[in-house]
Amino acid sequence: MAIDYTTPAGRVRLLAADTDETDPVLTNDQVDAFLAIEGDNIQRAAALALETIAVDQALVLKVIKTLDVSTDGAKVADTLLKRAAVLRAQADQVDEDADDDFAVAEFADPVFGYRDRMRRQILRGRA
Repeated sequence: MAIDYTTPAGRVRLLAADTDETDPVLTNDQVDAFLAIEGDNIQRAAALALETIAVDQALVLKVIKTLDVSTDGAKVADTLLKRAAVLRAQADQVDEDADDDFAVAEFADPVFGYRDRMRRQILRGRA
């Protein structure tokens, strides 16, 4: 499976570091579901993917020590959750920046103002 990083799903995989094309952690359906859950926000979907992987790692790995090999699922999960928090903060910042728009509302004075407003709308092609 070749990952297309120009698609939203590919970008989610890139941000979640799920880029092993031979053995991906997440299925395409899971990535698509994360995008749907998070309203097609790539950063939030990647954060959700990381949070899901973190829970899975914590449950599966736990703390295992065998001979010279040891794993600590809690530490792996903690690292993934920290990355997810960074992605959510970035998404929040983008949302805040989008709220900085400036809007203008026209006010129509009862008689002459209404005529003037209609004339301006006709000139703009909105009537």
